[in-house]
Amino acid sequence: MVRALLLLSAWLVDALVGDPPRLPHPVRWMGSLIAWLERTLRPRFPAIPRGELWGGRILVLGTLTAVFICTAIPLYIMKRVSFWLWFAVSAVFSGFLLAPRSLREESTRVESALEAGDLIGARKALSWIVGRDTAELDEEAVARAAVETVAENASDGVIAPLLYLALFGPVGMALYKAVNTMDSMLGYHTPRYEHWGRAAARLDDLANWIPARLSGALLCAAAPLVGLDSANAWRVFLRDRLNHKSPNSAHTEAACAGALGVQLGGPSRYFGAWVDKPTIGDALRPVEARDIRRANALMTAGGLLCLLLCCVGAVFWNMLKDSWGIP
Repeated sequence: MVRALLLLSAWLVDALVGDPPRLPHPVRWMGSLIAWLERTLRPRFPAIPRGELWGGRILVLGTLTAVFICTAIPLYIMKRVSFWLWFAVSAVFSGFLLAPRSLREESTRVESALEAGDLIGARKALSWIVGRDTAELDEEAVARAAVETVAENASDGVIAPLLYLALFGPVGMALYKAVNTMDSMLGYHTPRYEHWGRAAARLDDLANWIPARLSGALLCAAAPLVGLDSANAWRVFLRDRLNHKSPNSAHTEAACAGALGVQLGGPSRYFGAWVDKPTIGDALRPVEARDIRRANALMTAGGLLCLLLCCVGAVFWNMLKDSWGIP
């Protein structure tokens, strides 16, 4: 029952508070730690593939060790002092590691700028939430990129963190977010990170293998709840969910593309170089600004379905433990 209440509280914290820019935020701390470790370790490893691979592995190990120590020990001490202190801090901490509200707010800025005819403002707002180059994107490309970001982060920022919180508590959730943050900062196929970021990218692939697939299925199941096409979502999900170099990234994008009846993916420009990516979904109509709102509704509905499943699973596990006498 405690785990179910913690899940609900974390969702409520995110819904009410989100990610206040002026308050300390664990993901920003993780990002600062990763950047510091990279600056510190790079000069100590030779700039050859083998040296950079080992440097990246040490960075991953150092990041996970620091995050574990900085979360597990304080939470353990708080729980020894007061259960309610532990619960309150855990709920706020876990809520800050969820991203549905911030994802809606940031992507809605793109939608609002597009609807106002402000393409330059839309490109700028988009540049805050994507890694691709945005300066030359037209209106449809901007809307498509925002929809892709919402769809992909439905797993990374919403459903996967909920699953890790349900299974492993706040510490497990923090370790997952550390892995995800390392991948977002280092996991690029560029000369700088091709070897240095490989350990982070592969660990992220492993951590997201099950959540990505479950997330795609949950978005398909959630589509009719927000007035979208569930049958087409399932069809495109099953057909296109592996249309990406990453084994995990296309699952939620495929479900979202099918639910909306649009085509996502295709070539994109990163750091001045074109990256050829497969298309996902069918171009039944052009992507429009309002699809960002529809994608957010689908992401929220999928997250709520995951929250419900996790809470039911937590309660059921407690019942089993009580009946079997497991401490």
